[in-house]
Amino acid sequence: MKKIISTGILVIMFSCASPKQAVKTNLLNNQTFEITEISTDPTYGLSSKNPVQVGGVDKSEGPVNERRFLNALAGPNGEEISYFRAGSCCAIKSKNDPFGFGEVLLDNYRVTWKGAKDTISIYINMYDYGTLKAPMGFTIKK
Repeated sequence: MKKIISTGILVIMFSCASPKQAVKTNLLNNQTFEITEISTDPTYGLSSKNPVQVGGVDKSEGPVNERRFLNALAGPNGEEISYFRAGSCCAIKSKNDPFGFGEVLLDNYRVTWKGAKDTISIYINMYDYGTLKAPMGFTIKK
């Protein structure tokens, strides 16, 4: 009987627990994520409907993870990029909302490089985790 109860408790504990980070992300160094792929989706990161999911809020590293992602990018020909946070925008649904409302805001970063005609908006979600890729039009910093 004890074995059945113990097994039942374990099943309930594991079925109720949801992993905070489903995707493993490696660091090149403390300030830069390791990114190995460029997205083939033209909306990835460039649309608020398909933001880059860097996660980190659950570990008090949300803004740091945003910068770690951006630090891994380069311009279309390998140019060094510069960026600034333009602000928060665009409410989206997230199960990881720390306040329990079910919605979070994305951060919008404006990115440019020497010779660029304009800045490009990259939308980043620091509440949810996903596979990190460079958005189309960017390369990976070497």
